[in-house]
Amino acid sequence: MDSEVELRLRELIFERLAELRSAHGVVTRNQWENLEIDGRPRRLIDRNRGIWNPRDLAATLSVVSNPAGPYSDSELTESLFAYDYRAGSVDGDNRKLRRACDLGLPIILLRTVRAGIFVPIFPVYVVADDLPNRRFMLALEQSLRFVTDPLHLDPIERAYALRAVKQRLHQPEFRGRVLLAYEQKCAVCSLRHGELLDAAHIIGDGKPDGIPIVPNGLSLCKIHHAAYDTNLLGVSPDYIVRINASLMEESDGPMLRHGLQEMDGRALSLPPRAADRPSQARLAKRFDDFLASSG
Repeated sequence: MDSEVELRLRELIFERLAELRSAHGVVTRNQWENLEIDGRPRRLIDRNRGIWNPRDLAATLSVVSNPAGPYSDSELTESLFAYDYRAGSVDGDNRKLRRACDLGLPIILLRTVRAGIFVPIFPVYVVADDLPNRRFMLALEQSLRFVTDPLHLDPIERAYALRAVKQRLHQPEFRGRVLLAYEQKCAVCSLRHGELLDAAHIIGDGKPDGIPIVPNGLSLCKIHHAAYDTNLLGVSPDYIVRINASLMEESDGPMLRHGLQEMDGRALSLPPRAADRPSQARLAKRFDDFLASSG
């Protein structure tokens, strides 16, 4: 396949994946194995291996990275993700990853969140082949393909790379894990339209203990996320929704009445798995801020 045609196919795949990620946060193996692209079914993942090299494509299409797996895939500096060679030969499945680098073709990084469930990160670029360490360097942002030395960034490049990694890797993975834990519904109002759901931090991103893990997250629709971030809505450590006293005294349209005021005193909808439930210690700390603002 001509590289320009192949690039267009990959762009069509990314468009479809963007729709799925927006709606669900994650993509299941069944979806990966038979996803309709431009009116035709297309496999986007290997059945048994972590690298998928379709016969009709010149380069690798997707790679799987499992944080709990046997490989030491990891973020490397602020700009790159290190992806280990497949065990065994330095060639084999690794050969088409080198072709992705040579041709500048973007690939998909699949981050495993549970067995058979992945958060897709795309487009990702293979920018270096680190043969001595048996790994490839993946750039999560297109512009990072063109820095002089991706392993040694200058201060401006490093600041940009930090933002890129946060936006391209951390945020989608956090959202995917949180929405999956809450079964794609708002923990306050139970809205199930995934496109309208966010993963809200209990302790804010960038603050001590504000790490992107499910117990520090809440699945919230956009109105309740905005209300939570501005302390118009709070969640007590015993999982009860509270609305800022100033809002409870207002008189406005149906959104205020039904969307916010009627949520006061409602029990939070919790994830089925106890390990995914919001940290009560974090909720208590955040609830203190809410109470202070409600004055």
